[in-house]
Amino acid sequence: MATHRDFLAITDFSTEELIALLDRARRLKSGDDKSKLTGKSLAMIFRKSSTRTRVSFEVAMTQLGGHAIFLSDRDSQIGRGETVSDTAEVLSRYVDGITIRTFAHAEVEELAEHASVPVVNALTDLLHPCQVIADLQTVAEAFGSDHSARKVAWIGDGNNMANSWINAAFRLGFELRLACPAGYDPDPTVVARAQKTGRVLLTRDPAEAAEGADVVTTDVWASMGQEEEMAVRARAFAGYVVDDALMKRADRKAIFLHCLPAHRGEEVMASVIDGPQSRIFDEAENRMHAQKAILLDLMG
Repeated sequence: MATHRDFLAITDFSTEELIALLDRARRLKSGDDKSKLTGKSLAMIFRKSSTRTRVSFEVAMTQLGGHAIFLSDRDSQIGRGETVSDTAEVLSRYVDGITIRTFAHAEVEELAEHASVPVVNALTDLLHPCQVIADLQTVAEAFGSDHSARKVAWIGDGNNMANSWINAAFRLGFELRLACPAGYDPDPTVVARAQKTGRVLLTRDPAEAAEGADVVTTDVWASMGQEEEMAVRARAFAGYVVDDALMKRADRKAIFLHCLPAHRGEEVMASVIDGPQSRIFDEAENRMHAQKAILLDLMG
């Protein structure tokens, strides 16, 4: 197989590579970097529905001079039982890269193992690295590129977003405080690695997490595939709402982030998500610029 790089987790890139990636995303957004992927094709396997991920990858490839091919379970044989390894082998003969949005992280790892082209993790139940790269770009726009000086508060579910924030703190050295209810902690392996070198704190108290933070961020209480748990989760997460009182505990210049879609009035109050500290739409736009930088790094 040809040697290539994949982007399955933020930790696939070194600290120096991450800093360079974020700088490139900034230059792509400003127009200072005009790199192209002319004639290159990206297969996009989507086993979960999407707005931002699909549109940002597809438009990114178009603007880079390439082409994106959307493959849902309805549109491909992987949805009818073709093995991941066979799918990887076949697509590698046609395209220059593959991105996949799916449930099991093992499926992405298997795809990468058998593909001879770069594979990008566009979301699994374990990790959402592309989103957190865009979030880091948004943080840099607000506070500058010295990520190690930042304090980030995660409020709510220890889900794929929380795990990817932990991986980012491990690589970039910022302080990360995660307030999660009992039974909803982040992945213990991800936490253990980060706590060896990173400033990562787990707490049950959202106020403790938010105190003096530069960034306050959250996600829905029930991710895709967990909707049947909503009633149980609503009780567990009752004290984990990002409201104006919690934002007042953060730094005066703090920003609010949310990967979207959001449930206003559940995990975040409308006054916060629609308020002056919110950067959610800059964050959503930055998905495209961050992913351009990732695609150029892997496929350029």
